[in-house]
Amino acid sequence: MGFTLSDWMLYTMWAVYGLMILNFLIAFFQSFWAGKFDPAFVLEYLKDIVYIVLPLNLLISMFSIDPTGWILITFYFISGIAVVLKYLLDIKNKLIK
Repeated sequence: MGFTLSDWMLYTMWAVYGLMILNFLIAFFQSFWAGKFDPAFVLEYLKDIVYIVLPLNLLISMFSIDPTGWILITFYFISGIAVVLKYLLDIKNKLIK
């Protein structure tokens, strides 16, 4: 476990994927046990991959063209923290109801 910038970028992506999977599993088991299983909710997670994870990966790939070297990194971490907070709030709301 390191503390370099690339390590923190990897940890951010792990947090996004981990919370996305946890959110999916909670929704899956809640709908399964309630007897209202609808496979269409999987499409919401596929949309999240396209609308959330793909832009984060694009930001990672564009670091080499950033002339300042810190603008895209800052935007990546702000976006990553926003995604983590989104999933934490979604998980909290699913567990409360």
